[in-house]
This record gives sequence, structure tokens and C-alpha cells, in this order.
Amino acid sequence: MVELTLPKNSRITEGKTWPRAPKSTHLTEFKVYRWNPDDDANPKIDTYYVDRDDCGPMVLDALIWIKNNIDPTLAFRRSCREGVCGSCAMNIDGTNTLACTKAIDDNKAPVKIYPLPHQPVVKDLVPDLKNFYAQYASIEPWLHTTTATPEKEWKQSHTDRAKLDGMYECILCACCSTSCPSYWWNSDRYLGPAALLQANRWVQDSRDEATGERLDNLEDPFRLYRCHTIMNCSKACPKGLNPAKEIATLKKALVDRQL
Repeated sequence: MVELTLPKNSRITEGKTWPRAPKSTHLTEFKVYRWNPDDDANPKIDTYYVDRDDCGPMVLDALIWIKNNIDPTLAFRRSCREGVCGSCAMNIDGTNTLACTKAIDDNKAPVKIYPLPHQPVVKDLVPDLKNFYAQYASIEPWLHTTTATPEKEWKQSHTDRAKLDGMYECILCACCSTSCPSYWWNSDRYLGPAALLQANRWVQDSRDEATGERLDNLEDPFRLYRCHTIMNCSKACPKGLNPAKEIATLKKALVDRQL
């Protein structure tokens, strides 16, 4: 019989329950993943009570309130607070999403918050996305041309420009890739939904002159074809994009060029 053991310090334990704010009557309970690499201790789940009368409506507002009023050691990423930068991507109540656009009232109490799944953790809610960004860089997400550079700009028809809709809006939050089982199992070789959506964005760009080279770069048993159309990526995207559709378009393009 096979015996599987978890890595050292991987079991999540019960953490600290922080005191409620005095005289508060409208409280929401939050259970937040905590891990500090300097402690040499197991991850834990701390419990906080947020005063909703003194806090904004979004989950990110609650995390900022916790950091400012209860526990300044809580670590998480944030920037725009408008669903544009992708910094505050995390797993909230079992779903990858953006904390700045997820309303507290959309979740059942206690609100459970974890870092993006299946990624190394830097600290608390901060995932290590070096591999994710390296994969994005590998698709060379910039315009490749061989013709002379025009005096003003590379022109594009309205029809060709419309082909990029549903791809250029990606904010690289990693919600889709970290929701994908194929990416969990093969993240060292499979590019994942986000990078592949971006790859198709450049394949479909009428101004780009390296379509063949881009497709050559993807024709590999793992880089593209580890996608098994599980569709978690499309369900998870907080911008409402459809990475699975773009991956299917790439696969079709690889077949079409052989015909």
C-alpha cells in the first residue's frame, strides 16, 4: 500500500482568535491563512472580527481594516483597488478572485481567505509568482515585425482590432492558472491559461509578423496540449474572459497550418 506524507510544516493548524472590537454591534468573522517563513512553524488560520460599520464593502477593505486596526503583521498584495492591476488575487471562500471586487456580503460568514492555490507562499496571502511571470515572458508578449517601422503607428482595421477583444483585457492576476488542475500538476512545463491566452492575443494580432514562430514555440506536448478543457480557468476569471476558448483557438491554428 502506498503511503503518502505531506512535506514538513505543511499541515494547517488553528491559529489565534483576535479580540472583537469593543462596542461593535455589526461584526463579520474572517478566517485568514497565516504563514511566516521566519517562524519555522506550520501555517495557521487566524480568526478576526471586522467592524462593518467602520469598514468598506469589499474583502480588500476588510483586510486593510484588519491590518490597520488589529494585526499590522498581516501580509497581502494590493494596489489599484479597482480590479485593474490584479495584485490582490487570492482564494476567497474556495474561489480564486480579486479581493478588491469581491463584496464581503457575497460570502457566507466566516469569510475564509487563502493565498492562490498550488503556488509557493512568500508570506501569509502573498504567493510566489516568479514561475508564472517567467512563463508569460516566454511567449514574448510584444509586437514582432520585420517590415520597416512606420513613421507614426502600425495601423489596424476595426475588424482586426475587434479580434483582440476578450484577450487584451487580461490583467495577469493568475486566478485562472492557479485554478487549473493541469497547471497544478505540470506548472514547470505547461504554460497555463493566462500565458496561453496572451500568446493567442499576439497570434491574432494582424500587425504581428511572427505568427509561425509563435506557433512553433507552442507546438509541444506540454506547453499547450496539457490543457484538458477542464474549464476552471474560464469560471475563475474575475474579468469574465474565456481562456479555454483562446487555448482551443491556438490548437485549431496549429492544425490549420498543417492542412
